Amino acid sequence: MDNQLPPVIEDETLVPAYTLPDVLRDESGAAVTSAAQWQTQRAYLRRLFETHVYGTMPPAGQVTATIDEMSDQALEGRAVRQQVSLEIAPGHHVRLLVYRPRTEQPVPVFLGLNFRGNHTIQPDPHIQLTTSWVAARPGVVEYRATDATRGSQTSRWPVSQIVDRGYAVATIYAGDISPDKNDQFRDSVHTRFYRPGQTAPAATEWGTLAAWAWGLSRALDYLITDPALGPVAVVGHSRMGKAALWAGATDERFALTISSNSGCGGAALFRRCFGETIAAINRLAPYWFCQNFHQYDQREADLPVDQHMLLALIAPRPLYIASATEDLWADPRGEFLSAVHASPVYDLLGSVGLPAHDFPAPDQPVTGGLIGYHLRTGPHDITAYDWDCYMDFADHHLK
Repeated sequence: MDNQLPPVIEDETLVPAYTLPDVLRDESGAAVTSAAQWQTQRAYLRRLFETHVYGTMPPAGQVTATIDEMSDQALEGRAVRQQVSLEIAPGHHVRLLVYRPRTEQPVPVFLGLNFRGNHTIQPDPHIQLTTSWVAARPGVVEYRATDATRGSQTSRWPVSQIVDRGYAVATIYAGDISPDKNDQFRDSVHTRFYRPGQTAPAATEWGTLAAWAWGLSRALDYLITDPALGPVAVVGHSRMGKAALWAGATDERFALTISSNSGCGGAALFRRCFGETIAAINRLAPYWFCQNFHQYDQREADLPVDQHMLLALIAPRPLYIASATEDLWADPRGEFLSAVHASPVYDLLGSVGLPAHDFPAPDQPVTGGLIGYHLRTGPHDITAYDWDCYMDFADHHLK
């Protein structure tokens, strides 16, 4: 194949003609017409995604938790802060940070991965600095976390706003699970599951996105044991939104799944070839997906699944998809259409999925069903406005 990528499409009139695989047609081509048949179909679609996109994940093991620190005076006395060391695989530890309201009643939780360390979501000096590798800055090969980076991601994690709405926030630095770098998974949880002589995942085994999703499920293993916490929503932005969707699709214990600007490999339809494509994402981060996925570079039509099927795997649990007007790389319309085409599964299961078929105006959330959607004015980001929309949706489905 020619290594030259085709021009990026960011003009709706240039989207190629495409036909989506039918989410309600089984392996033989027969219609899926009942909830019982959907369970068989769901297992089949999950296997397709494992084989061709994300890779298979290892089974869950015993998660061992050690509470490193706890205070009931966080956020000026309005919250409890808890820091927990989780051994998610033999010899592999991650740090979970939780803020929750000071209340006697269990509260719902938003669980998500952060990009640069738990200490970046709040300027709180008590938060432990990550000791894991952190992504490079311009001109720097790699660096470690320092006090100077405390609170650098607060705009994406409005912890006070969330706690004041009656929710807990739980987060893990994604690099604690699997560093976001192309180094044969040297410091990743992957290595804990290698067979003798194995040095890299097999062609159908998990890439980094699946490792992050698997790590989210291990955090959930712990969170559901805490009597102060209620139902858990998994949330993610950008690449972490891709991981959140795969976590929500594969772990039915997540009560709500939220994707912010997840784009290619997340909520957006592959076959539209709008913005980021399979070839582009595989060139950018060849380790995110399983190696089998690379055979679909510039061959989207040959992929046996598309992302409406991923969203359908979450049914009948609630799902929220968010896009941004300036984030054409993530294909906002493709994210919306994915939700539209996942909705027949919600219908089959006796509920309403996305209660709209027309692409909404900016800042006009579509709610009223078990799939919510909004198109926020602005660039690729997750903002206080997004969080307000997520909490409004969660108010109806988690409380």
